[in-house]
Amino acid sequence: MTVTGPDFFSLQVRDLDRAAAFYETHLGLRRLPVAPPHAVVFGTETIPFAVREPVPGTDLDAISPRPGSGVALWLHADDAQGLHDRLAEADVPILTEPFDGPFGRTFAFSDPDGYAITVHDKA
Repeated sequence: MTVTGPDFFSLQVRDLDRAAAFYETHLGLRRLPVAPPHAVVFGTETIPFAVREPVPGTDLDAISPRPGSGVALWLHADDAQGLHDRLAEADVPILTEPFDGPFGRTFAFSDPDGYAITVHDKA
């Protein structure tokens, strides 16, 4: 048996409703109709993405102000520059201004829980 690659990922968040609304409003993600009661799962491609309540015993505030340090989470967008501009206009913290690199137009922002999310637009 071998692992074939990532199949699902989720971020543990402090406020599930706030996090779900952020990803719906600012990134345009849509909820899947079926999800466990402690999570909101979005219909993303190529693998599903979710925000969820912390696993019992996890205190996100005790971890650091920026959970997920050391993990690089990249999302694909059709228009990274356009998304950057919308996020900046909505006062979402931009961690890395847009630049052109091997993965197309790329930038990073911080979500409401402090996760650093990188967005690129090269398919």
